[in-house]
Amino acid sequence: MSVAKRVCVSISMGKDSLCLLHMLIEKGYPVDEAVFFNTGMEFEALYRTRDKLLPFLNTHGIKFTELHPNKPFIWMMLDKPVRKRGTDIIHKYGYSWCGGPCRWGTSEKMNVLKKYIGNNWDLVGIAADEPHRFEREKRSNRLLPLVDWGVTEADALQYCYDRGYTWEENGIPLYEILDRVSCWNCGNKNLKELYNIYLYLPDYWGKLKELQARTERPFRRNSGKTIFDLEKDFYEKTQKEDEVREKSCIFV
Repeated sequence: MSVAKRVCVSISMGKDSLCLLHMLIEKGYPVDEAVFFNTGMEFEALYRTRDKLLPFLNTHGIKFTELHPNKPFIWMMLDKPVRKRGTDIIHKYGYSWCGGPCRWGTSEKMNVLKKYIGNNWDLVGIAADEPHRFEREKRSNRLLPLVDWGVTEADALQYCYDRGYTWEENGIPLYEILDRVSCWNCGNKNLKELYNIYLYLPDYWGKLKELQARTERPFRRNSGKTIFDLEKDFYEKTQKEDEVREKSCIFV
């Protein structure tokens, strides 16, 4: 006798996966479990979002499961002995920043989720206007309902705003200053996002500096710039912007 597959929703606590979960429930689709992978490096706003979601899940009888990396993120980033391929020779400690071609944190997340969910249905919140993610997310048991329903990233964000999710840090909605609310130390953050973290989220900027002080690899590999280099650039940028504002006020 075959066992029926469970319906699991992989939820990052970001706009797309939250939108998917709520839409599934509102449309009357069965959901057995919401699965959250906690890297330990998320913005506090995501943990508050998780806490806001839990009573809603309980009301609908949906199991909530929180998974974690096999080893702490910081240990993997800074302290893990990394051996040369095919040898016992340790050539460095830690994988350093996670991002670009070295997305070791993402690989860990996908491996842990895949192992836990197994052959059960895995519903993933990828929006209809993210075609670059469609192919790599395909598996026989993985479904992308937002794509089928034509829900874009902007649609998902407004849908969540309408239901009271704001993702605020220091009173600022993160989706107003970041393109993606991924880990605060994600090496894939672009210059606009980094500049906004520098401007509006000084506590997180301080944490980035602390990590940079413990790894030699620059945060932005393409330019070779460290967080400290970027801070100098951003300081100069703010000075120039202040000068422009002062001049504009003179001629008003």
